[in-house]
Amino acid sequence: MPKLIALKKKINEVLLKNNLLSEKDLKKALKIQKEEGGSLSKILIEQKMVSQKDLMVCLGAQLGIPPINLSRYKIDPAVVKLIPERVARHYLVIPVSKIKNVVSVAMSDPLNIFALDDVKALTKSEVQTMVTTADDILQAIERYYAPGMEEMADIVKKERKKTVAGLNIADLAEMTKDGKEAPIIKLVDVIINEALKSRASDIHLEPFEDRLRIRYRIDGILHEFYALPKKLQNALITRLKIMSNLDITQKRLPQDGRFKVSMGQKEIDFRVSFLPTSFGGKCVLRALDKSNLSLGLDNLGFLPASLEAFKDAIAKPYGMILLTGPTGCGKSTTLYSVLSQLNTTDKNIITIEDPVEYQVERVTQIQTKPEIGLTFANGLRALLRQSPDVIMVGEIRDGETADIAVKAALTGELVLSTLHTNDAASAVTRLIDMGVEPFLIASSVILIAAQRLCRRICPNCKEPVDVPRATLDKLGVKVAKDSKFYHGKGCARCNQTGYYGRMGTLEVLVMDDKLREMIIKGAPSNQIKDYARRQGMKVLRENGLEKFIRGETTLEEVLRMTADE
Repeated sequence: MPKLIALKKKINEVLLKNNLLSEKDLKKALKIQKEEGGSLSKILIEQKMVSQKDLMVCLGAQLGIPPINLSRYKIDPAVVKLIPERVARHYLVIPVSKIKNVVSVAMSDPLNIFALDDVKALTKSEVQTMVTTADDILQAIERYYAPGMEEMADIVKKERKKTVAGLNIADLAEMTKDGKEAPIIKLVDVIINEALKSRASDIHLEPFEDRLRIRYRIDGILHEFYALPKKLQNALITRLKIMSNLDITQKRLPQDGRFKVSMGQKEIDFRVSFLPTSFGGKCVLRALDKSNLSLGLDNLGFLPASLEAFKDAIAKPYGMILLTGPTGCGKSTTLYSVLSQLNTTDKNIITIEDPVEYQVERVTQIQTKPEIGLTFANGLRALLRQSPDVIMVGEIRDGETADIAVKAALTGELVLSTLHTNDAASAVTRLIDMGVEPFLIASSVILIAAQRLCRRICPNCKEPVDVPRATLDKLGVKVAKDSKFYHGKGCARCNQTGYYGRMGTLEVLVMDDKLREMIIKGAPSNQIKDYARRQGMKVLRENGLEKFIRGETTLEEVLRMTADE
C-alpha cells in the first residue's frame, strides 16, 4: 500500500511538471476527495482539471502499462462474459483477451486494487492490465454487453413463429396483454438500446402496408436500421404508449407523452409523439440527453470570434438575445447551455416553454397549456410579476408574445428566445411583421445569432482528401497551395458514414448604433446583412468553410448545411 501511495504521488508530480495540472486544482481535488471520498483521478476528470487522454498517457508511462484504443479492437464475446456487466460498469473495466491463465483487461484506473482483486476472483486467472479512457470503456461496454442486432433477429424470429392473437382488435385487455408480453418488452428495449449506442437523436417507427420500418436519426441524418413484420406493429405501439402513460385505446388522434430510461450513469428523457396514418400509428421518440447541458458554450464547437461575441452578450444585465434557425439545429441545447452558465444562486431564472425539454435545477420552468389559457403571452405576463433576472421564452410565435418579451428586455430583464428564420438579419423583419415597433426592436435586441449543426469528421477514420482547386476558387476559399483537407473514410465507430458527432455553427449579428438607426428607418434585411458583413460578421457558409479549412468537417457537409445560401 505505501508503494501504491508513492506511485499516485509521483503521477501527480508528473501532471504538475508537464503543466497538465495546476497546484490550485490539485489542492481543490484533494479537498473534494477528503470530503466526499472516491478516486482522485475520477475527481480530476469530473472537475475537468485533467483530460482523460492526458491522464491515460501519464498512467501508462509511469506504470509501464500499454495504452489501448478499444474502438479499433474486436473482443471475443466469450471473453467479455468473463466479467459481469455490473462489475464492468462499477470499476470501468472490460476484459480484452485470455491466453491460458492470464486475462488482459482494459481499465481507466489501473491503480484500483479492489477492481483488480475482484476481477482476479471472478475470472480465476492472473490479471494483466492495459490503460484507456473511461469514455472508451463505456462505449465498449455498450457495444459488447447491451443486446444488439443478433438479439433483435432472435426476438423477431420467435415472434414470427408465434401466433399473436388479437393484435388487430381494439380490445383493451388484449392490447394491454400484448404490450406487456416479455418478447415485446425486450424488443422495445433492444430498439432503444441500439439507438442510444448509435448516438441517435430520434427513433422513427413508420408503418407501411406490409412492414414496420425503424429508422434512427444520427448526426442529423436518418438511417434505416430494421424492417419488422407488420404483425408486431400494434404490440410495439401499445408498449410505447404504456411506457408513456398514454391511452392505449386512442388510435384516431395524435398523442404526446414522455418517459425516462437509464443508460449507465446517464438518464435519458424520451419525448414521444404518436400520429395516426393510413397504415396505423406512426411513432417518433426524441432522445433528450441531460449530459449535453453540462458541456458549456465552450464545447459546442463555435468559432472563437462567434463565441466571444455571444459571451459578451449574455454578460449584459438586460436586453434580448435571439437564436434563429430551423427545427433541429440545436437552438434549445445552446439556450440551455447559456442558462446553465447563468444559473447561480443570486439569479431568479424563469422559463416558459412548449414543451419543457430538460428539467434544470434551480430554474423555474413553466409548461404552456393553451387549452386552459396558459399561452406564451399570458404566461410571460404572469412571470414578469415574479421579479425575474433572466427569462427564457421557448419560441416567439406571435405578436403579443414578441411585444411583451421586447418590453421585458427594456425594463431590466435578460430575455433569451428563438425565432424560425433562415439567417440573423431576417429576425428583425420577422419581428416587424409580427407588429413590434422598429424603435422597440432597436432599443431591446443586443444580439441575434443564426445557428446550424455541422457534422464532424470521424477522428477514427480521418484521412487526407484531394479537393479540386477550381471548386475552392468557385466558393471563394483562399488557402495556401500546400493546404491539406480531410474526410472520413468510414469505419465501424461511425457506422461507415465518415462522421462522428456534430458541432454548432453561428452567424452572429451584434447590434451597434448604425444598425439601430437602420432598423428604425425600416431598412430591409439584405441591407442589414450587408452592413453587418462589412463590420466583420461571418455568414453561416463562411463559418462552415473555416471549419472545413481547419480540418473539422468536409466541404460536402458545409454545402449541405448552407444549401439555402
